[in-house]
Amino acid sequence: MDFTEAAAVPLGGLNALHFLGRANIQPGDEVLVNGAGGSIGDHAVQLAKSSGARVTAVDHGRKEGFLRRLGADAFVDYRQTDFTAGGQTYDIILSMVAGAPYDRCIRALRPGGSYLIANPRLSDMLRALITNRFTRRRVVVAFAPETRAGLDALRELIEQGKIGPIVDRVEPMEQAPEAHRRVEREERLGAIVLAIEDRLEAR
Repeated sequence: MDFTEAAAVPLGGLNALHFLGRANIQPGDEVLVNGAGGSIGDHAVQLAKSSGARVTAVDHGRKEGFLRRLGADAFVDYRQTDFTAGGQTYDIILSMVAGAPYDRCIRALRPGGSYLIANPRLSDMLRALITNRFTRRRVVVAFAPETRAGLDALRELIEQGKIGPIVDRVEPMEQAPEAHRRVEREERLGAIVLAIEDRLEAR
């Protein structure tokens, strides 16, 4: 990988590895990734697929082709379909979407399933305590640590061809506001990398 590709790995890769590692994916598990088209989601789709899971990706309709190329078996356009409303259940739900409906996501889990919240609200954290204590479902809200061991694990997965970095585009630092707007408009496919120019060297 070049430096741009390497820069696209740690944030999404470490979070996806952390949460899916806590879920203990087994071959044949039904895994749903809510917000699958971002930097965490695209790594999660690849990791789940490489573990032998059947993966459902949820995101804006324009990202369907991209996510299927990463390995998603099924796709849900959240603008048209509420994945919690059709009666389908999953062994693992990983959600990057702030404000995802907690109760409905829990009901979409099979007994023994795991709900992994990468962007939890305080209310989610409090309700997770009750869910974990009194039900047969498990909620994980712990944030991913940034460790050398985690980066080594990602490197090994990349070298084995199980996952790969996804760079939507590279922008100069001056375009950081527009890069954020692109994220907010749900236009990116993977990570946006900001290039920091060495101005002293340039002069």
